[in-house]
Amino acid sequence: MQQPILKNLIVLAGCLLIAASAAAQRYVSGKVLDADNGPLAGATVFVKENRAIGMTTDAEGNYRLRLPDGKAYTLQASFIGYVTQSHALQPGQDRLDFALEEDAIGMETVVVTGTRTPKLLKDVPIVTRVITADDIRKVDATHIGDLLQAELPGIEFSYSMDQQTSLNMQGFGGNAVLFLVDGERLAGETLDNIDYSRLNLDNVERIEIVKGAASSLYGSNAVGGVVNLITKEATEPWTLNLNGRYGAHNDQRYGGTFTFRAGDFQNSLNVQHTSTDPIEVGTVGEDGEENDFSRVYGNRTWNFKERLVYTPTDRLKLTGRLGYFFRERDKSTSSKDRYRDFSGGLRGNYTFNKRSDLELSYSFDQYDKSDYDPAQDYDLRDYTNVQHTVRALYNYAMNDKNTLTVGGDFMRDYLMSYQFTDNGDHEQYTADAFAQFDMNPIRNLNVMSSIRFDYYSEADVKNTSSKLGIMYKWRNCSLRASYAGGFRAPTLKEMYMDFNMANVFMIYGNENLKPESSQNFSLSAEYLKSRYNVTLTGYFNLVDNRITTVWDQSRNGMVYSNIAQMNIAGLNADVAAKYPCGLGVRLSYAYTHVHIPDGEPYFSSTRPHSATAKLDYGKQWKNYGFDVTLTGRVLSRVTTDEYVSYTDPDAGTTSTTYPAYTLWKLNLAQRVYRGIRVNVVVDNLFNYRPDHYYNSTPTTTGTTVSVGLSLDVNQLF
Repeated sequence: MQQPILKNLIVLAGCLLIAASAAAQRYVSGKVLDADNGPLAGATVFVKENRAIGMTTDAEGNYRLRLPDGKAYTLQASFIGYVTQSHALQPGQDRLDFALEEDAIGMETVVVTGTRTPKLLKDVPIVTRVITADDIRKVDATHIGDLLQAELPGIEFSYSMDQQTSLNMQGFGGNAVLFLVDGERLAGETLDNIDYSRLNLDNVERIEIVKGAASSLYGSNAVGGVVNLITKEATEPWTLNLNGRYGAHNDQRYGGTFTFRAGDFQNSLNVQHTSTDPIEVGTVGEDGEENDFSRVYGNRTWNFKERLVYTPTDRLKLTGRLGYFFRERDKSTSSKDRYRDFSGGLRGNYTFNKRSDLELSYSFDQYDKSDYDPAQDYDLRDYTNVQHTVRALYNYAMNDKNTLTVGGDFMRDYLMSYQFTDNGDHEQYTADAFAQFDMNPIRNLNVMSSIRFDYYSEADVKNTSSKLGIMYKWRNCSLRASYAGGFRAPTLKEMYMDFNMANVFMIYGNENLKPESSQNFSLSAEYLKSRYNVTLTGYFNLVDNRITTVWDQSRNGMVYSNIAQMNIAGLNADVAAKYPCGLGVRLSYAYTHVHIPDGEPYFSSTRPHSATAKLDYGKQWKNYGFDVTLTGRVLSRVTTDEYVSYTDPDAGTTSTTYPAYTLWKLNLAQRVYRGIRVNVVVDNLFNYRPDHYYNSTPTTTGTTVSVGLSLDVNQLF
């Protein structure tokens, strides 16, 4: 008799618990509209206290969220191109609408590179340039070089020896500009530059560029600046994008991205394949001079990126990633170069409370090179760079005005190279610790200071870098001033190289190299009002102990050495405007002056003047929309001295002038139906072709046309 009663009581208690749980839950719904009360389809709405609770709006701008209880929450709505809004949701409230205002020039974008903590672009005391996913789509660039050159003046990608890609960013080379993917370094280099082909733009949310020394936050290689690619996160239940492009010289690009978000998990998988045939430019140019190269090598790449995010609690977020990259270059009919990369990592973010959070991460990256003989199907690996990195980063907000950030890294850097004696190997351990204090002592004044200590075991380098940034806002103007110390430690290659350069001469490393250092001073003024943004920046760099190769007569070869101080000064100007009719304009100009003392064995080929321009116009209707974008870049000529013979410096130098040139691209992007986009790109619109192909001239053979198709499968349903 007691058992049935007990059983009924248990069932009744269970029913009461279920009913109580159901009663505690509640739903909130609403609309996300633009300033004209038009629905914003695909806008993201989530609970700020628990980002796992969120969704995207439907075609009519509607959303509906299930909340776990009846407490007060903060709902946030965001949409690309609009200012993010947050509103409080009171207990018992079941409806909340949003009316988003257009962010005409992107100043409401949250950035992290200049400060290592999230901050609105308009509030960052360090001048930062952001290239959005929309910018990438409008330029339709595959290579990071094409994108940066179209968007930023003062950046030039050219060829160095053996058609290896080389970067010059306003006087700084590839070994002085740090490239990151989601804040992580990349292993491997060729002639002081990373493999830029690894930087797949297919699934990038935005790119953040900070010019000037950033060693106080990122250590070595950040002497000239930082470029950080931020990957998109999954925000919808599922998405599937398939895209392809075909152009001149059998230039092909195919890619796909699949994302899903379910419960505590979100995942993103991206695959991209590119290929292009060799481009024949001839042995002799139209001016009768011999070209630096007669053909541009063909390439094929495969790039896989996997990213999984698990949020088991409101406070803990775990992110895992894996990547594989493969590139094959047609160096000749009998020989091919192969490049491979394997990468992975795990990151954990834990929020203790509203004021403090901790990030712990581990990163692995292995970059290999090999020579491939197709006739014998023989693949010989002769280069491996492996980096293991662990990191800790802690943020503590003392109040609404002051935030302290402290952190540290430890890395093992291993290098085996054909450029070492008997294909030998070396390794180096690096450790660092840094601190940053972000404070607002008075209204409209932001001061950010940071300091960092680095240690490099093999080079026996100990360095302290500091940075100070100040921003003052007055009405629609912002004034920024900064000082930053930068440094670059000697690499394993520069210390231990022992390489026979095609039986012409030897290149020797130097274990006694000093680290490069720089002192960067910057002053900028920004005007921001409604749809207009004007920024003017002046800077001055003192660079000491720059590492380069110098001819050593006694050893009959080139030896890595430090040269005396060089100065780099410049001016950047940027004007942007966006109008309600859909018209956007952006003009940017850069002036760079590199001063090298007489007698130093180093010559600069930095172009003193460069400019970029972008004009875009777009309209969107229910089932059709278009964007027309015209981009152009102009580079001045530059005259530089070069050795008549590297093996005989006493033979003197000769003056060489690299001509000015301008290139323009027209892109027509059409949304012909929900989720279906067609791109038509006319590159080199005015049919420029250099009279003579230098390594620093574009490899274009004239006007080309490419056609692309992008399909968002999820939008069709």
